[in-house]
Amino acid sequence: MPIDLLTTPWALGVMSLLVLGDAFFVVVPGEIAVTALGAVAASAGTPPLWAVILCAAIAAAAGDAACYLIGRTVGTERWSWMRGMHVQRALGWARSRLDTGTATVLFTARFIPFARLAVNLVAGASRIHPRRYLCLALLAASGWAAYQASVGAIIATIVPGGPVVAVVVSVAIAVALGAVIDVATRGLRR
Repeated sequence: MPIDLLTTPWALGVMSLLVLGDAFFVVVPGEIAVTALGAVAASAGTPPLWAVILCAAIAAAAGDAACYLIGRTVGTERWSWMRGMHVQRALGWARSRLDTGTATVLFTARFIPFARLAVNLVAGASRIHPRRYLCLALLAASGWAAYQASVGAIIATIVPGGPVVAVVVSVAIAVALGAVIDVATRGLRR
């Protein structure tokens, strides 16, 4: 994709759709889209970094709220995929964590793909008060968006070579950070 496409207003819309889709399907590259657009914002000057963060935060919060609504209306056992061993383990983990600290879990799970889905479904199924949940989810999504976009922006200012190089390097670093977080969380689960 030519870098010029990433500097149009459409880029914010596409990034927002990817972030929204990432709430349901962890293979959708929402984090990568935010990091890449953060790099473009810093190296090309458009879209503005604040707009990347704002759009990513709104889309992430909307995706989390939709998962919360699904959990609240459907529960966590209606469909066969929800009853699988791995899913039930993730839901059990989320349930036990939500009992001890909702804010901590929402902020932490925002950075862990499967945990984010499980926590939001369980939060809805557990009937956590909607206003409290939505406030915490918006704060968590805002922190996540600022972090992801900043990773791209920082890399873009450090690495010479223009927007294309900044996007490639920032995406590689975002993927590496994600892999490190996955390895760390697997180690903590054991």
